[in-house]
Amino acid sequence: MAFDGITIANIVHELRETLLDGRINKIAQPEADELLLTIKTKSGQKRLYISASASLPLIYLTEQNKPSPMNAPNFCMLLRKHINNGRITDISQPKLERIIRFEVEHLDELGDLCKKYLVVEIMGKHSNIIFCNENDRIIDSIKHVSAQMSSVREVLPGRDYFIPETVEKLNPLDVSFSDFSTALTGKPTGLAKAVYTSFTGVSPVVAEEICYVASVDSSITPKELSEDVLVHLYKQFALFFDSVSTKEFKPRIYYKGAEPKEFAALPLSHFGQYETKNYDSISTLLESYYATKNTVTRIRQKSVDLRKIVQTALERNRKKYDLQSKQLRDTEDRDKYRVYGELINVYGYGLEPNAKYLECLNYYTNENIKIPLDTTKTPQENSQKYFDKYNKQKRTYEALVSLIEETHSEIEYLESVSNSLDIALSEDDLTQIKEELIHSGYVKRKFTKQKVKITSKPFHYISSDGYHMYVGKNNIQNEELTFHFANGNDWWFHAKGCPGSHVIVKTNGDELPDRTFEEAGKLAAYYSKNRGAEKVEIDYIEKKHVKKPSGGKPGFVVYYTNYSLMIDSDISSIQLIE
Repeated sequence: MAFDGITIANIVHELRETLLDGRINKIAQPEADELLLTIKTKSGQKRLYISASASLPLIYLTEQNKPSPMNAPNFCMLLRKHINNGRITDISQPKLERIIRFEVEHLDELGDLCKKYLVVEIMGKHSNIIFCNENDRIIDSIKHVSAQMSSVREVLPGRDYFIPETVEKLNPLDVSFSDFSTALTGKPTGLAKAVYTSFTGVSPVVAEEICYVASVDSSITPKELSEDVLVHLYKQFALFFDSVSTKEFKPRIYYKGAEPKEFAALPLSHFGQYETKNYDSISTLLESYYATKNTVTRIRQKSVDLRKIVQTALERNRKKYDLQSKQLRDTEDRDKYRVYGELINVYGYGLEPNAKYLECLNYYTNENIKIPLDTTKTPQENSQKYFDKYNKQKRTYEALVSLIEETHSEIEYLESVSNSLDIALSEDDLTQIKEELIHSGYVKRKFTKQKVKITSKPFHYISSDGYHMYVGKNNIQNEELTFHFANGNDWWFHAKGCPGSHVIVKTNGDELPDRTFEEAGKLAAYYSKNRGAEKVEIDYIEKKHVKKPSGGKPGFVVYYTNYSLMIDSDISSIQLIE
């Protein structure tokens, strides 16, 4: 979720509980659009990170420090001059805007008590940090906005500070039903869009949530709603924002697999299909969310070249497979030509000169058959022509069967590499996948004297019953786990019929409890292409029955007798060992 007014309200609530009456001890500006304030409070020293970055505006409490430039920027020096050692007397949010206003008391050069305001605007590319005097006149800002840059508001020293109202929106915390109804029914858009364009601080995700809990289709226009439905929608709207008014925040992150999909300050019922992690602090949530998000994004960016290589090879092999399959279908009638040749040899002696067809009994089916003939050829030559055609198609069929098997095997292998890229979490994981592609001939090794050091290791989980479970991140690790790490009586798990990781459960000679089988099955489902499906079929078998085919690709196995189970891919309750 973007930083909407509800998230800001949660942050303001947390900052008020933590920073009120605290003194600003240090002011740093690590980047051109960032501030890091160190504040002494009754409960100890706190750090407040503020970013007005156009791509990622943020504000949260953190324990992390950041290095600052040797020479502090002008804005940082100005803040140090005015509010260093100042006391934070108030932290507020106007209406439900994406704005946080810090009121700071300090002594001026003459020793008189003064007030200043540090205003943080979290508004996407328009985000800013603005420093104002007690009369709301701008002293300076971390970003200057001239009239040439914006026709709505100048943000320059000496100008009056105000909140621009480019779109007339209502405050959702104190809206009446009459105003609610008028605001919505005047919009020709879908209901969800009408909600988030009519009220301050409401994001599209929150608008969808309100429609969802009210059981109203978010795509219909407000004019289509009856009075009763509109009243019901208003009640759900008011109930949702009562939680904001009473500060009943419950920060949480919604995960789609290992990737954080969304975060919210209040529960979102329409995200019920995602895994959830709850947090006591919105600052901890934001730090975790963006750290994980950045990690996933960074690994995705670093894997772009490998993904392109794998995807290109996959597309090429799939086209090849389709072409070979079509050619194979063209050979399905090959036996017909053999029969034609035989029948011409048997019945051709009675043919009249220049006959276009031979009509005779097909002794294989006991049915009459009509065989086309080339009038320029003798019966023996026509027979030989059909035998030649049969033999050519037979040779083509035999060659294609082998080629199709190879191409299909190559597709399965490349899909398994694609799955490995999806679950990679570090640069070491990518390095090992790249080495695998080098050995498979898809990537050329660059000449270097340095030996590639690979430190990537399989995932290590422990079951609820205390059994160690290992999950390969790629084909090399799958091979190592199955054929070098596992013992004969350990159990092996894999998603049926799709690319996925090998899962090994170390038994220590014990008979595994059912719960461990289920948890290992969930791991196999989660680390496969079928992750997220309601149910995934899992094959499992003792490792001693798993064999590697001669000349097979890394991680490819065969087995002939196995057990199966149907399981979901929710691994949130399984403990991961770092």
